[in-house]
Amino acid sequence: MTDENDGPTWPPMFRGWQEAGEQAMEQQQEIISQMMQTGAGGLDMNQLGAMSQTATFKTRVQSGGRISIPDAEREALDIEEGDIVQTVVIPVKRNRE
Repeated sequence: MTDENDGPTWPPMFRGWQEAGEQAMEQQQEIISQMMQTGAGGLDMNQLGAMSQTATFKTRVQSGGRISIPDAEREALDIEEGDIVQTVVIPVKRNRE
């Protein structure tokens, strides 16, 4: 039997994460595409440098609306306490009744 979907098979509890990851990847591809079309005939190298300093991860919203950046991401991006960062928030799953 041949499965039409050649990607990994995810347990039901991880499907939301998979979908959110796919959406984030599509949005990043769209941003890169837009960057390639802007500027004087092409890509602005400052924008490309900024894109190389990004991370995509999932985290849980804590009390007071706080979110945490995982240790590995902070280390890779050289983020320290007190630094100002920009975030893009895409809801993945809502645990509401």
